Amino acid sequence: MKSSIAMLAALVLTLAGAAAGIAQSTLEKIDKSGVLIIGTRTGSPPFAYVNKNNEWVGFSIDLVEQAIVPALSKKLNKPIKVEKKESAPATRIPLLTSNAVDLIAETMTDTQTRREQVDFSLTFFATGAQFLVRKGSPIKGIQSIAGKRIAAQQGSTNARIIRERIPSAKLVEFPDQPAAFQALAQRQVEAYTNDGIQLAGLKAKAPKPDEWAVVGEFFSYEPYGMAMRKNDSDFRHLVNVGLMEAISSGQYFSIYEKWFGANGEVPYPLAAETKRFLQLQVVPK
Repeated sequence: MKSSIAMLAALVLTLAGAAAGIAQSTLEKIDKSGVLIIGTRTGSPPFAYVNKNNEWVGFSIDLVEQAIVPALSKKLNKPIKVEKKESAPATRIPLLTSNAVDLIAETMTDTQTRREQVDFSLTFFATGAQFLVRKGSPIKGIQSIAGKRIAAQQGSTNARIIRERIPSAKLVEFPDQPAAFQALAQRQVEAYTNDGIQLAGLKAKAPKPDEWAVVGEFFSYEPYGMAMRKNDSDFRHLVNVGLMEAISSGQYFSIYEKWFGANGEVPYPLAAETKRFLQLQVVPK
């Protein structure tokens, strides 16, 4: 009898410990480790990429390190380090749900479908889908891709929209942007679709930028948000506080100018309406 009671008590303690682990919030996890683990990209300039000095850099990484980490450090009253792991459209949600990363900080579009699996921060960048082609290509936009071989990234919103709107297009999906661009460079496909800003970055970093053109009107709206596990409102609040502080103080726009200004990695002027949209997301203290 005593043996059965002891075994039952041990089982209860084990289950309680497991439940406590499951219930651990992201802030508790970061407080315990002193590390914020982000999922980001290695080949999406200027948002996140590995530069010629083998440094992992980019606009979204700067936002994390200069805006979100200070908010976390203030809240937890301790210095917080950032650890980076590579993520891609097909892997970023599994990375979050498995607790491998705490935050996705790259070029992830906030969609209603994705909100069923993860939560998002406020929008920190807005763009739309276009096409990268060789100069002189007959492809001028989504209206001219019927029957054409079009590269896209696996799990991207661009691929889904093309399937829905132009089912006759021959969509070829790749695991990441470098693989898709290589297929385009080798003439395996006739165009590569992605968000316009990413295509501008790819063109700017290509060996011969003048050989390429970004074409077409936006055929989608792509509001980028930072993704995190669902139902973790305290952590989401801290991420939003960091972004709002950066926008209201002007720090966001300094970081933007560094990466997208006239002398930035990928010149991409901030439209007045986009700036106003960003500012309107900042709620009063």
